[in-house]
Parts: sequence; C-alpha cells; structure tokens
Amino acid sequence: QGCHARDSRRPSIVDWDDLALVGRIARPHGLKGHVVVNLETDFPEERFSPGAEMFLRRRGRIEAVRVATIRFQKGRPVVSFDGIDSIEAVEALAGEELRIPLDRLKPLPEGSFYRHDLIGCRVELEDGTSVGVVSDVEVGRGGHRLVVDAPGKSPLLVPMASEICSVIDLTGRRIVIRPPVGLLELNERP
Repeated sequence: QGCHARDSRRPSIVDWDDLALVGRIARPHGLKGHVVVNLETDFPEERFSPGAEMFLRRRGRIEAVRVATIRFQKGRPVVSFDGIDSIEAVEALAGEELRIPLDRLKPLPEGSFYRHDLIGCRVELEDGTSVGVVSDVEVGRGGHRLVVDAPGKSPLLVPMASEICSVIDLTGRRIVIRPPVGLLELNERP
C-alpha cells in the first residue's frame, strides 16, 4: 500500500502504517482552500510551519502535501496547502488524517510516549492477567487515557497516570496497570 511521494529531491515509497498521525482536517475555512485542523500532536508550531511536508489519503491514494500558510485560531491551525486553493478542493478533505514519517519525530523525554507507540500494546494486570489491547489514546482536560479493547467488553478508559500504568514496556509491547477499585468493572457489559 505504498506510493511514490512527490518530492523534487528524490522519490520515495511511503507506507501509510509507517506514518505518525499529527492532525485531522476538520472542515474548510473560508473560500480560498484553507482548512481547520484538529491537532493530534504536542508540537503544532513545528508540524504545521510553512513548507512542512505531510501526507494524506485522497481518493484512496497517499499524497504528499506541503503547508503553504498557517495561522492559529482558538488554538487550532488554519492551514492552506500548496496547489489546493479552492473550497471545492478542500471540502473533500474533511475528516482526512495528516501524517508524517516516523523518522521526523523528535525524541521525547523519559516517561513520554508517542500515541502510535502505545497503540497495539497488550494491557495486563501486575499478576499477568490480560485486560486487552490499546486501540487508541484519548486526550482530554484530565490528561491522556488509553482506550483498551477486550473481546466481549466495552472499551475501557485507563488514565495514563504513573500510579495506574506502572510499567510501559514498548519493546515488549505491553503495559502493566494497577487499576483503582472499580475501574475494570466499568468495562463490563450487562
């Protein structure tokens, strides 16, 4: 599922699954091809600077796009891309993900993790009992939460607090949790 990225320096093969999510196009803004982006990054000024290249899937194909202009409105970027300059062109992009190659991510301080590193990790209790698998990471006012899926159960939201997530082993693709009383029961279906 690779494609050739349009890059004047050299063509390269891009695999969608090897790209990190940095934002989602929310909707058009104005009449000249600008879009509002919902952020999926802690580094918006770096990711959405003029000239920044990112990838999106349009009509089933992976395409490289380059940020032409950027301004922030109410904490969200309003972006235009080179060559995409009409409302008709950007209306079709609503909901599309914007991604960048993993090798463009900066190293994080110890105890911080990229979302894509956590997705797919097994979640287990300290005694080794399986809880499920991380399917997403939500960000809210109260902090980050792991969305943990288990067969036959509702998704469980696990706060990413050190008191609860006692071990995060990215190499072993597992997260050991020490849930507070009642947290696991929230996951039970009637």
